[in-house]
Amino acid sequence: MQVQYLEIVTPDVDAVCAACAKLHDVKFGKPEAGLGNARTAKLAGGGMIGVRAPMAESETPIVRPYLLVDDIEKAAEAAAAAGGEIAHPPMEIPGHGKFAIYIHGGIQHGLWEI
Repeated sequence: MQVQYLEIVTPDVDAVCAACAKLHDVKFGKPEAGLGNARTAKLAGGGMIGVRAPMAESETPIVRPYLLVDDIEKAAEAAAAAGGEIAHPPMEIPGHGKFAIYIHGGIQHGLWEI
């Protein structure tokens, strides 16, 4: 398993980015519109971390890892067959790949295909 994208949703983006930068010696870029205006930094070993503000009043703070998969359609189908509820079906993010979100055991899980 490899975490391709680690998403942190928080109302205090700048403070979280500053803490992560200091603790882990990384640099966050400017907000990326395609990733919900997340500020991103590279993860050691590949992938990236993104920190963004909630995109709606109903969205609560969360940390959501997106695991790398070879085929996002098959992975989403397997997640659903295993009892997961698809919260966001597979969708392409230009320049980044495809993602999907499912909920299983009350936890949000992300899938990512390059």
